[in-house]
Amino acid sequence: MPLLEICTGDPEGVLEAIAGGADRIELCSGLAEGGLTPSIAAIRFSSSRIATNVLIRPRAGDFVYTEPEAALMESDIKEAAAAGAHGIVIGALTAEGEVDKALCSRLLAAAPELDSTFHRAFDVVADPFRALEDIISLGFRRVLTSGCEKDALEGAEMISRLREKADGRIIIMAGAGVSPKTAAGIKRLSGAEEFHASARAPRAATYGNTRSAASMGSADPDGSRMATDAAVVRAIRHAIDS
Repeated sequence: MPLLEICTGDPEGVLEAIAGGADRIELCSGLAEGGLTPSIAAIRFSSSRIATNVLIRPRAGDFVYTEPEAALMESDIKEAAAAGAHGIVIGALTAEGEVDKALCSRLLAAAPELDSTFHRAFDVVADPFRALEDIISLGFRRVLTSGCEKDALEGAEMISRLREKADGRIIIMAGAGVSPKTAAGIKRLSGAEEFHASARAPRAATYGNTRSAASMGSADPDGSRMATDAAVVRAIRHAIDS
């Protein structure tokens, strides 16, 4: 059976994902920034209800990390493991666009008992097939990828090629743009068996209309947001199971 991982970052999103039939959560904060490390309390909440792989990413931007950032990530992994995380989602590159094998090995060693995913830093490497071999040699269980394209549907052919190259040595999980409309096509064209989606829909603010002109960073001024929706999760589930 295909596996569906839902990327979400709050308690409501976790419960919506479960209600929609998700198999696993990728837990993160800062979805608008591509995902950042979530709080320990959020990890405890999610991992007590469903298999939860925790994104470890200290900031937005590129994936070339300084020593202080590396130390923070290492500490975050240990704390996530202690909080009940089932897995970690990590990725680090060199300035040349290659997998930072030394840092990735260090991060994996911080909690070797956990499931491990190399995240979409993979999609900006200089040589995907070389990077794949590096990731396999490090012992990762899976790599999340859009096939190095803007979404997994456009990258489906590359995902298929990566799966062929991997030859069962690692799971190639399709992610980016996985929706009720695209999921079946991604499955058919890529052959992927694991899928990653945010499954979000617009959610209006609960406090109604306000007259304030105050800005809340990147949030919409009216308090609305995109949030994980059980109906969207359910529709993706149906598409990949059919």
